[in-house]
Amino acid sequence: MKTLFLGAEAVSELLGMRECIGVMERCFRAMARGEAGFPPRFAMPHPPKGALGMMPGYLRYEGVLGLKATSVFPGNAGTRYESHQGAVLLFEEEHGSLVAAVDAGAVTRIRTGGASAVATRALARRGSASLSVLGSGTQAMSHLDAMAEAIPGLSTVRVWSRTPSNAERFALHARGRGLDARAFERAEDAVRGADVVCTVTGSASPVLMGRWLGHGAHVNAVGASRPPARELDSDAVKLSRLYVDSRASAQLEADDYLVPLREGAIGEGHIVGEIGEVLEGTAPGRASDSDVTLFKSVGLAVEDLAAAAFVYRRAVERGTGASLEFGSERDGGGRA
Repeated sequence: MKTLFLGAEAVSELLGMRECIGVMERCFRAMARGEAGFPPRFAMPHPPKGALGMMPGYLRYEGVLGLKATSVFPGNAGTRYESHQGAVLLFEEEHGSLVAAVDAGAVTRIRTGGASAVATRALARRGSASLSVLGSGTQAMSHLDAMAEAIPGLSTVRVWSRTPSNAERFALHARGRGLDARAFERAEDAVRGADVVCTVTGSASPVLMGRWLGHGAHVNAVGASRPPARELDSDAVKLSRLYVDSRASAQLEADDYLVPLREGAIGEGHIVGEIGEVLEGTAPGRASDSDVTLFKSVGLAVEDLAAAAFVYRRAVERGTGASLEFGSERDGGGRA
């Protein structure tokens, strides 16, 4: 059995942001229809460096199942290594054969922005034109690409980072795309008046306060994916119509939701729906232009599998990637 190995460069070449947004929308819709599934992910701590995460799942509509195995080493910030590294292992459904191993870092980078773009298209107020980005790393760049696709009239970008030089570098990059971009020393100044806000930090404590958000704003909160990290204060969650990628995952892993719930700031019914349910029309979306909407994403195995399956199919079509004999097949009728 041949297995196709696809590195980060191949993923970037084969999966553009516009295509990824379509892949994520189909994935979320499939979840809402019960055509995709995944158990809670498992993370094995590896103190003091980080953790090893394992995320299995299946996509019935793609005929695949698989697993993302990734190391999470926050201390890699500022080095040549990404904080998230690993592989998405893709198995075909008929015989359970491993058909592809795809770079997980590149998949995660693109699909996370793509998922936020799907939510932004579904929930952001029509006519949105200004974007605030809190954070300046890999996901900030991915979300700039994603929001440029999701917000047709995007013209203004504001960025804040705990490292001002990185914020300036991000703003310069955004200006190179023809956008009016500026770095701010205070997160509050970057957020006030923004139509869409993306929090893409590695912060363990809130960087976005509810009192900064204007009427009609939409927030994509993606940086905090496991307790005890959170990027939003309880007021921001309380005043928002809250949507998630997965209820089950949010109820296990999203301290942006769980902390205000424990504090009594919100009730258990505060989650309006999953984004796939909004797309399928089984959950309501934005009710008025004055609503503040919030998409809380923790990242799902099925998103990785959907993106990896797209990359694999395209690689096969184009004849790219390195194929190796991997695994074994029975010779003859099996063991006597």
